[in-house]
Amino acid sequence: MPKSRPSSKKRSRPVKRSRTRRMGESAYGLLLVARTGLMGALALLLLVAGVWTSWNTARYAMLVEARERGTMTVTACHEDRCTGPYLPLEGSRRRTQVSIAAAAAPGKGEQVEVTVKPGTDRAVRIGAGGVLHAWVPFAGSLLLAALVVAGGMKLRRTAWVMGLMGTVLLGATFAAL
Repeated sequence: MPKSRPSSKKRSRPVKRSRTRRMGESAYGLLLVARTGLMGALALLLLVAGVWTSWNTARYAMLVEARERGTMTVTACHEDRCTGPYLPLEGSRRRTQVSIAAAAAPGKGEQVEVTVKPGTDRAVRIGAGGVLHAWVPFAGSLLLAALVVAGGMKLRRTAWVMGLMGTVLLGATFAAL
């Protein structure tokens, strides 16, 4: 005797869930959406803070046409700043001493091209090394935001891209300086 095949006209009815279960599923979905939104806002905050912090120095390193430009000879380094005399290239005055971030400064006795922040005696390194050094805080914020995106938003590929971009920027800065 051949086995009969089930009729295609017979359909199983969906199981009706209770109102309590449906509300619980909706609340869980709402919590997932809220978590994703909160983590997205946190990642965006980290990235904006990194750009904001970097731009305070990067604008002087990148936009040097209308600024005081010259060379600085490193004579002394203390904690996080190095100092030395400033010799202008053109259109600015000579200064006996300006300071530059120690991480962006070359070795003692070496010269580096700088621009002076208006109204201060603080110098910012220009050129590729100066621009890359100025964007280091943004690279750090990319790395932190990548962790938030991977862990809180479950967007692993996006997080890998962000993390690799931050790592490449940090590596390029290390190589340039």
